[in-house]
Amino acid sequence: MSLTRIVGWVLCALVAVFLIAVSVPPKLTADGPYEMAEHIGFPWQVMRNIGVVELVIAVLLVLPRTGLWGALLLTAYFGGATASHVRIGDQFFVPIVMATVMWIGVLLRLPGLAPLLAGHPRDPRLEAKKD
Repeated sequence: MSLTRIVGWVLCALVAVFLIAVSVPPKLTADGPYEMAEHIGFPWQVMRNIGVVELVIAVLLVLPRTGLWGALLLTAYFGGATASHVRIGDQFFVPIVMATVMWIGVLLRLPGLAPLLAGHPRDPRLEAKKD
């Protein structure tokens, strides 16, 4: 495995560890959902569901076969988190930074993905046929 891919795995793992160790526990504890829900303006019952979803997606990110799906789902999650923080006037840069670090990690893990996202596939089987 190349150093580039190792760095990509480490970046994705850091994002997943942050989510699992810092973001998920308050959503799943006895008192956490009430305070958090009140601050954000969600029903408190929703916070536990959000915590479970966040946990599952973080695990998907670090599994080799599901890493790209985890990244796509976390992108949507971070978008929702950003919107929620903007709506209540909180600092909203943390989800944006987390998503950026995650995508840098994903692109380092999967070097063939960057050309595809830029519209320049390397694999001729992925190019549109020119008639």
